[in-house]
Amino acid sequence: MKPYEILEKFSNAAGISGHEGEIRRLFVSSLEGCGQFQTDRLGSTTCIHGSDGPRVMLAAHMDEIGFLVQQITPNGLLKVVAMGGWWTHTLPSQGVVILTRAGQKIPGVIGSTPPHHLQGAQKNSLMAIEDLSIDVGADSYQQVVQQLGIHLGDPVVPDVTFRFLHNPNRVMGKAFDNRAGLAALVSATQQLVQDGHPNTLFATATVQEETGLRGAKTAAQAFRPDCAIILEGPPADDVANLSSASQGRLGGGVQIRLYDPTAITNPRLAQLAEETAFEAQIPCQLTVRRSGGTDAGVLHTSGMGVPCIVLGIPVRYIHSHRGILDLADLNAAIALCHKLVQRLDQTTVSSLTQYL
Repeated sequence: MKPYEILEKFSNAAGISGHEGEIRRLFVSSLEGCGQFQTDRLGSTTCIHGSDGPRVMLAAHMDEIGFLVQQITPNGLLKVVAMGGWWTHTLPSQGVVILTRAGQKIPGVIGSTPPHHLQGAQKNSLMAIEDLSIDVGADSYQQVVQQLGIHLGDPVVPDVTFRFLHNPNRVMGKAFDNRAGLAALVSATQQLVQDGHPNTLFATATVQEETGLRGAKTAAQAFRPDCAIILEGPPADDVANLSSASQGRLGGGVQIRLYDPTAITNPRLAQLAEETAFEAQIPCQLTVRRSGGTDAGVLHTSGMGVPCIVLGIPVRYIHSHRGILDLADLNAAIALCHKLVQRLDQTTVSSLTQYL
């Protein structure tokens, strides 16, 4: 299966933090035959290949941002709590799907107030999540619960289908943060199993990243990696209203993250990644981020410390219903991950933390 086909499959599936079951099943089926699978008690899932050399982890989180049903009103509207970071300006009039306990997918829309009913400052104010309601076409609480089978705590995800844009390298869909990173992890792992590598490889799909990096913490405790590569779908910079120089341009290649407020990249590992990209002629972009964070935030401080690096596929408009990415960047991330893992033998990994 080609990388964009894996991305499409993951993007169209539903899985917010704590409810990653559909994504987990796709992850396991995509890597069937590539190793042995283990899960921790939060649900992070790892495919293990090899038994010699340093313990190298590839990590990508499964979960997407979404909502949980928090209240059902007497007239049949749903109130929700956010799971992950939303900017509410992006939400009114957007389609959603509620996933019921019975496995049904119920469509709905986030209600919006017509401008005719807005007064003065209301037109320019930012609504709070608690002021939003989801309309599933019901007339009463009883209809929502008894006929549609919706209950408190049911997950809600954007109702978006993956599609190609006019530019054949550009695709649009939901949850590219982080289904892009997950697709890159799966493709790179498939290639590494086929081509070989000098380490014990842990291909880990983590849970609950969007709500506090929780799955990466338990996965690190379970597998004690010596080195980790985190694959992500970070925000692209080449969009309107961003005046700073872009470090995440679509089509510019895989991002090699040197810093964000949650993790400082091991300098030797960063240099190795840059050298590997240069020698293999893989397009890349170096990034130093003022905000944000990834699973590296907890992985790099686990145990006695773990050298970590984040490889990103830049995505426009993350943490909204629709993102856009360039498949050339996805392929570059897969290529760099593949080449970098092949260089992470025992001598190289040990050298990353030789401080005396």
